[in-house]
Amino acid sequence: QRIMTELYGRFYKTALPKTADSLGIVYTPVEVVDFIVRSVDQALQRHLDCRLTDEGVQVLDPFTGTGTFISRLLASGLIEQHDLARKYSSELNANEMVLLAYYIAAVNIEATYHQIANATEFQPFDGLVFTDTFQMSEDEDVIDHRVFSTNTERGLRQLALDIRVIVGNPPYSVGQTSMNDANQNLKYPTLDASIEQTYAARSTATNKNSLYDSYIRAFRWASNRIGDRGVIGYVSNGGWIDGNTTDGMRKTLAEEFDHIYVYNLRGNQRTAGELSQREGGKIFGAGSRNTVAITLLIKTGETGTSPAHIHYSDIGDYLTREQKLEVVDKADLDSLDWQTITPNANGDWLNQRSARFEAMLPIGDKKNDEPITVFETYSAGLKTNRDAWVYNFNRAALLTNLNRMVDFHNQQVTDYQEAIREAQAQGTSPLSVEAFIDTDPTRISWNRADKADLPKSRIWPRVQPEELRVSTYRPFTKQHGVLDSHLCDMVYQLPRFFPTPKTPNYGIVMTGVSSHFDFTPYIADQIPDLHLLDTSQFFPRYTYRQLAADAGQLFDDASEGELIDGYQRFDNITDEILERFQAAAGEDVTKDGIFYYVYGLLHSPDYRSRYAADLKKM
Repeated sequence: QRIMTELYGRFYKTALPKTADSLGIVYTPVEVVDFIVRSVDQALQRHLDCRLTDEGVQVLDPFTGTGTFISRLLASGLIEQHDLARKYSSELNANEMVLLAYYIAAVNIEATYHQIANATEFQPFDGLVFTDTFQMSEDEDVIDHRVFSTNTERGLRQLALDIRVIVGNPPYSVGQTSMNDANQNLKYPTLDASIEQTYAARSTATNKNSLYDSYIRAFRWASNRIGDRGVIGYVSNGGWIDGNTTDGMRKTLAEEFDHIYVYNLRGNQRTAGELSQREGGKIFGAGSRNTVAITLLIKTGETGTSPAHIHYSDIGDYLTREQKLEVVDKADLDSLDWQTITPNANGDWLNQRSARFEAMLPIGDKKNDEPITVFETYSAGLKTNRDAWVYNFNRAALLTNLNRMVDFHNQQVTDYQEAIREAQAQGTSPLSVEAFIDTDPTRISWNRADKADLPKSRIWPRVQPEELRVSTYRPFTKQHGVLDSHLCDMVYQLPRFFPTPKTPNYGIVMTGVSSHFDFTPYIADQIPDLHLLDTSQFFPRYTYRQLAADAGQLFDDASEGELIDGYQRFDNITDEILERFQAAAGEDVTKDGIFYYVYGLLHSPDYRSRYAADLKKM
């Protein structure tokens, strides 16, 4: 089994990387599989008064891969010998949507059964369905009864079952990493609507796209499929345990289930330095750089048990992958030291925020919920989605690259318009933009908005030398760049802060919400990149407004701001916060003093230690 799964996983990562990313092909160490199987059996005994071997306990692995979960269950000894034939023939179920994996799973499961059962005659495993599990459960899924009729019968039979146990490793879907990839994730309207009504509806995050990642879809799908009684045992990305966007997911799980067990295997390598070393080895090796966690979700069918009893255990610091697997191999639900978690009102399970921090004065507030803030406005850093084209240490090389891309884009626009005219003349439908464009990354890096330019016949102007800027790309690393809404994916409010190369400014850059790194403030005096500090926000010292068009008048009185290169400069520190500080510390306090006071406070080790959870999540 180890040879089969590792060889297969390497084959897909090497030969078909896009397929591996899109479908989330990451295979599970047998130590983790065995732990889940043991723990699910113990959870059934502890909370549902039954066992895996019992009649009527239907088991489903919805993302079976090479069939390791079902094979290890058969070989675990948890199924009594007199129950083995019944279990194999009618109570074990698995789905797989990659054809090669489907056939390997069938061979794996069938060989394991015949060895365990000492069978003299071959008996196929009829519980295996060649299908996309998510699509199979869609409300308007069309099942083809003419092709693969036997497979269709298996699928229909599975849909009618009262599934009591769901185990597996949900897909780790990366999907499309750039608009050149053409590797988008599939959409599932019914399942995604269920996420929208639960996890997303209860999330406080602004951007909720990550709630439709495949592994989170798998949690939502299993929660719907398990009914009123049953156990779900997954090993998955563990980012949901403490992520900001997944606060609604945690709140929902705590309401829908009666008992939740989370075994955090750590291994988050999207960190750095000492924090990365504490996280330890990656359970899936090169297959995932994220936190990995084993989760058991239990519905007892009893009333009055909500919210869930949440049990949490952490594998520990500084362990290598091999050490972690050794620990997992010897552990089970009964042997682990479980910590009881009581969520707070924000839906935090770990690293809970403090009420004291929420009562403090905010630095900024775009929702206008706060009467007093330090800064009038702020913005995310420059998001190019094509750094290789838009940044360069060499100014001349940057200008050449930019205009080479501009010329190619404009040629694509012209050619597409010609293709439309030819199609109309011939009475045929023109190619879609996706099918027409050239995705050669040495010619252009496509953004979503760029593709919309083709049918609208939008031509980009060539870049002039005086338009080039200097950007703070990473800490202590400046590059030449450009601040242009055509050439960059999102410029946000940065044109208000740096309208021309001659309008100076500086501000505080801070790590964004749910950063992978420790909270860090940093001062920049050039256009900040979005990922200067992970995904960062920029709080500028000043904002600018251009001269009004009528007779050179300003939007505001000239006394309110200095005139620089045709723009009027305004203080971004609010008058209200100045009044508050002067009332507390005297009339000598200035807005400059407030700016540097804030920067100093945010650097205080005591402050950053005491409010670490708040600074990470808010």
